[in-house]
Amino acid sequence: MREFTMGKNDAGQRLDRWLGKALPLLPAPLAQKYIRLKRVKVNGKGAARDYRLQVGDLLQLYINDEFFDAPREDNAFLSVFTPQLDIVYEDENIIVCSKRPGLLCHPDEHEYVSTLITHIQAYLYQKKEWSPKWEGAFAPALCNRIDRNTGGLVIAAKTAEALRVMNQKIRDREIRKYYLAAVVGKMTPPQGELRGFLLKDEKKKQVSVYKKPVPGGKTAVTRYKTLQTRGGLSLVECELLTGRTHQIRAQFAAAGHPLLGDGKYGRREDNRKTERKGQALWSYRLIFDFPTDAGELEYLKGKTLEVPRGDIDFVGEYFG
Repeated sequence: MREFTMGKNDAGQRLDRWLGKALPLLPAPLAQKYIRLKRVKVNGKGAARDYRLQVGDLLQLYINDEFFDAPREDNAFLSVFTPQLDIVYEDENIIVCSKRPGLLCHPDEHEYVSTLITHIQAYLYQKKEWSPKWEGAFAPALCNRIDRNTGGLVIAAKTAEALRVMNQKIRDREIRKYYLAAVVGKMTPPQGELRGFLLKDEKKKQVSVYKKPVPGGKTAVTRYKTLQTRGGLSLVECELLTGRTHQIRAQFAAAGHPLLGDGKYGRREDNRKTERKGQALWSYRLIFDFPTDAGELEYLKGKTLEVPRGDIDFVGEYFG
């Protein structure tokens, strides 16, 4: 419990609005709930949310200590009252979500509350499966990430050991990753591999594709198969044999078949035809191949997780 005595600068404010200013991490719906439950007392008694504070009022707040901290990236999850997650799979070690396009995986310099990891941490905190007070240095973390405007499957680890094992499996390419993409035109041949070398421009946050090795370039291999062609577009399934920044987007654009809606690598005239915002790309299937020992995660060996095609917006819109 913490106590606050109201001064002249506090007088006249509504109780709920004072709480919002004094505890910026406390979500407004939760503050209203605490007021109703009388976990916020004024002069020893419960009060209405619209009570106008007076000089000398004594506020007693029976609220968890973490809500009194200053807002930071590592405690942003406290500000999430209702986590918005599309959970595809969950057990005691991992949680796999289908991220919606437009949502960041991790915080950046402009946004640290509306991110996938923040909502996952809020979800686990509210389930009482995790709290910074219990764990010390560990916090649930993402094992893989996808672009902001790409939708699809992202793995998060609930434990330090699960994070270690899963990261190793991803580095060793023991998790097979498949994407669906809508590309402009018809692929020739209809299935095959795109091979090249990607060089990243950190300032532009963009990669260039080269046919031959270049200094700083990284090998990129994407296996693809055309599933359907309609209306000048092709629905292709892509398997990442390497995992480079913007790999699928850059390689298909370099092959003359940019992804529909891709503002960075696509063609403006193609995107204008449909007015789609954001690349038509979805990480829709993960296969936990695990040819080597996976320790605590061995039970996942051979498991496949998949987002139904009917749940992917551009599949239904352009190929339904």
